[in-house]
Amino acid sequence: MGEAMGYWGYFTVAESASPLGDLACTRAIPGLTLNRRLSRNWQVWEHPAEPDIEAEGLALALTEETGKPALVGFVMDSDCVVIEAADSSNGAWTACLSPKAMAGYLAEDGQQLEDFMLTPEQAAEHAAIWAALTGNQVAVAPLTDIFQREADPFAEDLFFTLLRGLSLA
Repeated sequence: MGEAMGYWGYFTVAESASPLGDLACTRAIPGLTLNRRLSRNWQVWEHPAEPDIEAEGLALALTEETGKPALVGFVMDSDCVVIEAADSSNGAWTACLSPKAMAGYLAEDGQQLEDFMLTPEQAAEHAAIWAALTGNQVAVAPLTDIFQREADPFAEDLFFTLLRGLSLA
């Protein structure tokens, strides 16, 4: 292994009085570990990229089980992050962090960003509603900036910047 590989893996974020790993929808996921606790009962759990998990399904299942908004971030080689979020108003929605890098990954498969992801502006609007459902009032403009920004140097840092933007950290 000559070249250093970036991080590949999932971050699962939800509010629960009990550990996220103990919920019915997460119990069967191997290798799910606590990454950090945020304000109130918000938790971030981490899962290695292999085996793959169905992120959108997990976000929806967490929302169903906890009755609160949830999100899953899939970090790709520390370059970009697929955000799968769910809440009672928007249902499930998909966005990304570091859109130029994400577009590069999708182009390799002949696909386009717009086919799968909300624009940064749309993502920010959904995220502000998502945050409001967690009890946090957040402005759309700073979120738009986060969704437009490219990872420098690590996309996982951008993910935690997003959590701060949502007033969870």
